Amino acid sequence: MNTPIAITLGDAAGIGPEIIAKAFCQQPGLLKGCFVWGDVGSMRRAVALLRADGVPYPVAAIAQAGEVHQVPPHCIPVLQEGEALTPVPWGQVSAQAGGFAGRCVRAAARGARRGDIAAVVTAPIHKEALAAAGAPYNQYPGHTEMLQAVAAEHLGKSVRDVPVRMMLANDELRTVLVSIHVSLRDAIDAVTFDNVLQTLLITHVSLGKVLGRAPRIAVAGLNPHAGEGGLFGREELEVIVPAMQAAARQGCQVSGPWAPDTVFMRARKRAGAAAEFDVVVAMYHDQGLIPVKYLGVEKGVNVTLGLPLVRTSPDHGTAFDIAGSGRADPASLLEAIRMARALVAC
Repeated sequence: MNTPIAITLGDAAGIGPEIIAKAFCQQPGLLKGCFVWGDVGSMRRAVALLRADGVPYPVAAIAQAGEVHQVPPHCIPVLQEGEALTPVPWGQVSAQAGGFAGRCVRAAARGARRGDIAAVVTAPIHKEALAAAGAPYNQYPGHTEMLQAVAAEHLGKSVRDVPVRMMLANDELRTVLVSIHVSLRDAIDAVTFDNVLQTLLITHVSLGKVLGRAPRIAVAGLNPHAGEGGLFGREELEVIVPAMQAAARQGCQVSGPWAPDTVFMRARKRAGAAAEFDVVVAMYHDQGLIPVKYLGVEKGVNVTLGLPLVRTSPDHGTAFDIAGSGRADPASLLEAIRMARALVAC
């Protein structure tokens, strides 16, 4: 792949720089053609955590993405985003670190839209630090909304006209969410005909590119037992089923709504047993993410569907409690990089 992949720094007070450094050290072949969009000093500080393990990877500053191919082997290429970041304490919320992390994400997304990079893999940011950084970052609940805004800006559209969805995936299970970072009360209100239909259509198109066929989409109900025919709520009858019927008329292969306490087991792919479904559309954040994360945080990858660029990330946060200790596990980041490569190849 000639066009490089950018890995954004994440929050410098968290484990992002450390897992990036470990990824380069542990899987140099996979990381070939990748570079860090971030801060040279933060990456050097992270590499210092690894030196006790005998892995003295040098950090090589590059001036533009294309220079990644000129960096010698066993180096970590870093494209410095603006002025160097003053070192921040490990494991503490910092407006400075939050704002810098946001700048890296926005700059990398714009680089992807220009065609300078093939994909963006985002290391974890801290939502409280992002909010503390003030405008424009305090308007974004997380990566997904920030990337959506950059994409809309590039396309000259409103954010509402660039709908995106979050998919969390591992080797066993995929789930796509109708709503993302909102309160549970607001998430229930977000279960509308338009939102459910939009989610089904985005899932159909995006996952269809990966599978080479129409994905088998299972739809989870909102209520216990998927409403039990209206006894436990009428959202399934009045909202979800009509949206499914509309999606089916547009070529989607949908079934349900299924009881949310069993549908994920039916969609799980296990050794020697094929899954009934390729993906589950869940009605809200925790309904969809708990099953995937229960199977192992180290295996999960967050993919943003609907963007005009490839974006993946590990499925964990900044882990302030272990930041700076050298104990962070890069497994989920490595999976995110593998996923990004696979999506670019589609």
